[in-house]
Formats: sequence, C-alpha cells, structure tokens
Amino acid sequence: MLTKTRIAVLPALLSIAIAASAVAQPDATFTVGTAKASRGQKVVGAIEVPAGSDAALSIPVVVAHGARPGPVLALVAGAHGTEYSSIIALERVIERLDPAALSGTVIVVPLVNPRSFEQKIAHVNPIDNKSMNRFYPGRMDGSQTERASFLITKEVVERADHLIDLHGGDLDESLLPYSYWTVSGNAPQDAMSRQMLLAFGVSPIIISADRPKDPAASRYLENTATTRGKASITVEAGHAGTTETDDIELLANGCFNVMRFLKMLPGEVKPVESPVWVESIQSVTSDQTGIFYPLVRRGTYVEKGMKIGYVTDYTNHTILDARAPAAGIVMFIRAVPSMTKGETIANIGIVAKQPPAN
Repeated sequence: MLTKTRIAVLPALLSIAIAASAVAQPDATFTVGTAKASRGQKVVGAIEVPAGSDAALSIPVVVAHGARPGPVLALVAGAHGTEYSSIIALERVIERLDPAALSGTVIVVPLVNPRSFEQKIAHVNPIDNKSMNRFYPGRMDGSQTERASFLITKEVVERADHLIDLHGGDLDESLLPYSYWTVSGNAPQDAMSRQMLLAFGVSPIIISADRPKDPAASRYLENTATTRGKASITVEAGHAGTTETDDIELLANGCFNVMRFLKMLPGEVKPVESPVWVESIQSVTSDQTGIFYPLVRRGTYVEKGMKIGYVTDYTNHTILDARAPAAGIVMFIRAVPSMTKGETIANIGIVAKQPPAN
C-alpha cells in the first residue's frame, strides 16, 4: 500500500515506520451517527436525519469495533422496507457479531427505510414517494430520502473500505437469489469485488457495466461506494415479502463469509466454483391493466418466445400473452395478480457465453 547510500535510505525507512505505526495504531473508538464504539464493543445508535421540507428520520445503526485493527465493512439493508428477508438477515448478523473475535470494524444499517417497513409500502419511502436506492449521493436541501442518502454517504459509505448492499423480493416480486458485480474499470477494485461475490456465495451473478461513473450522480448505494474506490457488491434473496429461513441464512452467512475472506474473522471460505454469469437483463412489461397469471417460476430457464404468463381483464378475457424476449433465466416474475399498464411482468437474465476474465 501503502538504495544508494545509508543516508539516503534512512529517511525512507523512517517514512515507512511512521506509515506502519499509523496503520497499527488506528482510532481506539469508531463512531457512526450516535453509535460510538471502543475496541471490542458492539454499540447501537442511529443516523439522525434532521427535518427539512418534510419530517425528520432516525435510521438505526450498529457499530461492532473489533478487538484488533482491520478493514471497515458496511452492511446495509432495508432501502425498500418490505424486502423483509434482507432486513431480518442483518438482524441475525447483529446478534451473531462478536467484536472480541473481530479484526476491523463492521457498520450495520439494517433498515434504511423505517416508514416503508412500518406502513408496508413497497418500493418507496411513503414520506416523499421516492425509492431510497435511487437518490445517492443525496443532498441536505432535498426531501427526506435525499437527506438520508446524503448522510448515509457521509457516515457509512465514506467511512467504509468495503460495502454490501442487501435486497430481496419485494411484496410483488417472486425473485431468484442473485447478486450484482459492478464493473468500474478499476481492475484491482473490480477483482476485489468479484472475489467478495464469490466468497459471499450467491449465483447467478449479474455483470453490471452500465452503472453511473460520476460520484456526484451515483444513484444507487452500492454504486456510490464503487465510484468512491471501494470494492462493493449487491446481493438479493427473498421473494414476495416472505421471511423463509433459507433466504435469511443465505444472506447472513454470506456476510460472514465475506468477513472471513477479508480476514476480519478466522476461518476458511469456499467460494462459488462455477457461478452462472448473466451479461444482461431483458424486461417484460405489461401494456395492459388487469389480472396477471404466471406460467413459470423464478429460476426457470426459458426459450425465446416462450409464454411465461398472461393478463386478463376483470371478466376473465385474455388481453395479453407475455412471452420471453430472449432465452435465459427468469430472475423474477410478478408475485401478485394485480397488474397495471407499464409495470414489469418479469426480468429475463441472458446468460454470458463465457465467464468474464479475472
């Protein structure tokens, strides 16, 4: 990361010693929002978003400051407050985190969007009707979502070395567990994020090369970290607002696998050996309002033109046949019968012919 004559060498050695001392003697405390943890402590607090054009908001945060120095890993969930499996997964992580065994620091933000969770509103923050994963890096003179995004950028993203953003199928989404690998163009960073994904253990992996490159217009949480030089990943598991044990444990265990990979916890990690890489996503959108009937499940491999569902009017007359636009995997399909014109019926993942280069 961080010789010609002895006189010339000494200053260089002194500089190295000072740098090594700085690394070996990090801050005795670590603070995020109101959570201030000393070495070997796990402390609960909040990121307090002040009132502005609308109400104030308190976002829960936990800081586990390890007994020994090491990387800072941020774990975030609940940008969409009815993606329950990801929220509960981080509750499990909070419970199991032992700072005495930890090298480094873990920041856990289990529920970015409390109002969505409390009111059971899918996709958006009901205070300002904005998605809390679409307005990064945020601004303090904006609405509640924008102010929260600004403070999460400052308090969480900029304090971390690595970040994992957890999601899951919202109330209307039957979603296959999958993850995203953002290709930033920074080869060492991209290699690290790829290794984090393989260690986490969720496949298919979507290759995301079209995310914003401007840190001032990063839009998504994980992309906000990526554009700031931090290897980061997004992982999704859960479907239709359920809290199935397999989905919750997949996400919770994946977080601990990444901690082991980063040498924050002892233990070996067995990475995914043969991941399925998805090179692009093609969406199927309804041009009708009515009742949706699925004919395939999440995870189904479909051929181009295959009928994947249909929409009827309210008297059971078929008004739309939904067909796969290409061969691929059903990454998610609509989980509820209600369908409005313009809404997504399904996402089809197009499998890469060759895995991406290391």
